[in-house]
Amino acid sequence: MTTSDDLAYYGYRQELARQLRFRDLVAYGLVYMVPIAPMAIFGSVYAGSGGMAALAYAIGVVALVFTAFSYAQMVKAFPMSGSVYNYAGRGISPPVGFLAGWVILLDYVLVPGLLYLVASVAMHTTVPAVPVWAWLLGFVAVNTIVNSVGIRMTAVVTRVMLVGELIVLAVFIAVAGWAVASGKGRFSGEAFYNPDTFTWSVVAGAVSIAVLSFLGFDGISMLAEEAKGGARQIGRAMAVGLVLAGVLFIGQTWLAAMLVPNPSGLLADGDPNGTAFYDAAQATGGSWLATLCAAATAVAWGLPNSMVAQVATSRLLYAMARDRQLPAFLAKVSIRRSVPINATLLTGAVSLVLSLYMATRADGITLLSSLINFGAMVAFLVLHVSVVVHHLIRGRSRNWWAHLVMPAVGFAILAYVVVNANIAAQRMGLAWLTVGVLVLAGLYLSGRRPVLSGLAPATSQQRRDVERV
Repeated sequence: MTTSDDLAYYGYRQELARQLRFRDLVAYGLVYMVPIAPMAIFGSVYAGSGGMAALAYAIGVVALVFTAFSYAQMVKAFPMSGSVYNYAGRGISPPVGFLAGWVILLDYVLVPGLLYLVASVAMHTTVPAVPVWAWLLGFVAVNTIVNSVGIRMTAVVTRVMLVGELIVLAVFIAVAGWAVASGKGRFSGEAFYNPDTFTWSVVAGAVSIAVLSFLGFDGISMLAEEAKGGARQIGRAMAVGLVLAGVLFIGQTWLAAMLVPNPSGLLADGDPNGTAFYDAAQATGGSWLATLCAAATAVAWGLPNSMVAQVATSRLLYAMARDRQLPAFLAKVSIRRSVPINATLLTGAVSLVLSLYMATRADGITLLSSLINFGAMVAFLVLHVSVVVHHLIRGRSRNWWAHLVMPAVGFAILAYVVVNANIAAQRMGLAWLTVGVLVLAGLYLSGRRPVLSGLAPATSQQRRDVERV
């Protein structure tokens, strides 16, 4: 007998192996977010927020706590891979689900390319003898091999990498904390509030950049079909990972803000070279600390972070393909490894081509960052609407707090951030959405309109498929 916790209830077979424990899920989320992620974009957030970098991250984590809560509600309703694509498709309607999946593809497909590019440029700066393209090939090859072996191998590698990142962060916090206590820098709370520069629109614009560091907590939902303990574990892991990352982000940016060598210059000129955090580290502990932070950031983005990003992307492609909304070959699962092998390989290939192309553009990193943030935040907005439609309107829930107040507050905060985001990102994001609408129209014209099996009882053939597994 099947229940709503079983894939058979939705007409699917359990093809992916359930091997991930709660700690694996939390580690996956932390690695995806990268505990030292602010080191790479600290200067942009600092300049964009008028020096209130810690406030930008604090608002970011508060906004996304509401989003994590909405994810928890929807993953309990639909415990399967596909994230917002499935939640919107089943919670609102299949066409809306397709467009939500299309929008979040902007996030998931581009994220690995951005990570590989940032890491390769940083490593080339550290080791100029090795060209950017060679670093790109190396990072993509390693991650694709590990992810093709199986999810357990990915979990083991990411846990090891996470420990290394946390050690580097602990070293920086210890040295920076001692420096501030010894009178270096300027002990103050201006990183949280500066009356001379504060406006809500300025902070919201900075939050739209800072949110990049948090993207990845939502990737945990992609592992719903590979987690032990069911949907409840997914929701808990997302909340715990997000809060832990938020504390780490706020702490390190507060310390760095107090130790910036030339704060007025950073506010006026920005951080075009992306070295503001490392400059603060050098002023704090010397060149060894700056080099340690820079190298750790490059390795973290190029290996564990992009590794788990590839996992999430491949699961989204797999979920859409098995519903015939992407080419069917992407739904193929390796029987021996229990991984969507074709989706994994395609993600690696697309990431390599994309990052090689963007490496030739002067604005490659900025362009990718803007598009990724826009896609993710629009998908989160759709997620909040899905909670209200599925639970409150269709399910006639009277849990007003969980199914109306929480998603409404989360929607309002993110909508304000989207409105104040980079104008170029808004235009390109809307252009991508327009292409998605045209693709959807093409599906209808070809007789392949979006249909999700979870919206109806499993067919006889689907039940027989499940029984054979």
